[in-house]
Formats: sequence, C-alpha cells, structure tokens
Amino acid sequence: MRSPKRILLIAVYGMEVVECGGALAKHAQSGGHAAAHVMLSRETSRPEVRAAAEHLGVSVTFGDFRSGEVEADVASKRALVRVIREQRPDVVITQDPEHSFHDLDPDRRPAMVLILESLALAARDFALDEHHDLAPHPVPTIYYMTPHHPNCVVDVSDVWDLKERAMDELRSQMTFSGRMFPNHYRQEHLRRMVPGWDDLDDDYARGRETHRVLDRVTHLHAGAGAHGRFAFAEAYRLEGKFHLDTLVM
Repeated sequence: MRSPKRILLIAVYGMEVVECGGALAKHAQSGGHAAAHVMLSRETSRPEVRAAAEHLGVSVTFGDFRSGEVEADVASKRALVRVIREQRPDVVITQDPEHSFHDLDPDRRPAMVLILESLALAARDFALDEHHDLAPHPVPTIYYMTPHHPNCVVDVSDVWDLKERAMDELRSQMTFSGRMFPNHYRQEHLRRMVPGWDDLDDDYARGRETHRVLDRVTHLHAGAGAHGRFAFAEAYRLEGKFHLDTLVM
C-alpha cells in the first residue's frame, strides 16, 4: 500500500468536509492534495464551508444541485464526471451506500446512486464529446465515511482541535441543529447530554454544544471506546479488499 497524492471528498452537504476533516487535514499536512466537492450547499452557507475547509487545508468547490431535485440523469452525471476528471483523485471519500439509504436526510439516496454511477463513468468513454479536454480517469480506491460497518479507522487525535475549529465555522448548520435537537430529545435528556444546557441562550450555541458532545462520543467510540490504539478516530469502510504486499500491524 502507498500513500495517495490526491484525495477528493464528494460530499452531499457541507458538514461532511468537517466530518472527514481529520483524514483530509492529515493528508494535507503530509504534503498531499486534499479537496472536497460539495453537491448541495446554499449560497449563504458556502463562505462558512470555505472557512471550515481553510482550517483543515482543504480546497473546496461547489456543485449546482438543488435540494429535492437530485437525480442520476445524464446532465448530472456529466457534471460530476467532469469534477472527477478535473481533480483526478487517487482516493475518493464519499457517503456510505448503506447509511445513505437508511438516512432520512433528503437527497442522500439519489445522490448516492449518482455518485457511484459517476465514479464508474469517469473511467470510461462517457461524455468525451463534452469533456474533450479531459481524459477518462479511473478511481482505484473508494472509502465510505461514517459507515454502519467500518473496516478501518484513521487516528485524528493530533488534528482534533482543527476539526473543532472547522465545525465552529458552520454557523448555519449549527443554528439549524440548535432548533431541531429539542424536537428530538426531551429537555431533561438535553440537560444530561450537554453541560450547561439551560444557560445556552441561542440556537447556534445550543447546536454547537450538542454537536461538540456528539462528535466527541462518535470519535471516541471509533477510537478508545472500541479498545483501539487511538483516542479519537474517524471510521471508514474501504470498498473492496485491502491489497497488502505484507501483513501490517
């Protein structure tokens, strides 16, 4: 196995940039190119995603997909194939197919089909009439983020503070979460989950502090909580098999 030169995250929403931010930041710090393409992001949210990406050393671009209208049609495939051929990644990170079909966030299910179709078509002679300046590009390695059934984890303990600062920037998402969490959890549960819940006086603060707790739990569960070698870890699932020259520790 060798380290990739170029990693591309294909994200549906902007928060994936931070959710995968540990792996992306470590790749950037090692001298590799870390990029993200966000399919769905409102114009008002894009500066926040860019600011989050800057903390992590990630370059970010945005698609023109519209919420509730994502489909795996020919025009959408052409748009996403162009991104893949322009970026020419060695590794793509994207959402987990199993997770996306169980997740009730809108657009994740059609987006997953579109992403996988585009990854396949990027390697073939699809749309070469339109992309005459771009050669086909096969993506040899795909990792699925936050999977139900991970088969590897990445140590993000040393870049945890970067992930936290990046998440701070996503004010629109945190504000939305701050409004939604009280609809999902009873007040007494939120008081037990989030230190000082009753003292948080706006939706951004409520959303951010709840995410802070949930993020710590999630990453500790993938790391130290799973009797692993790392304190904080991001969980991934490699598509296919690991191909090793020798067994590794």
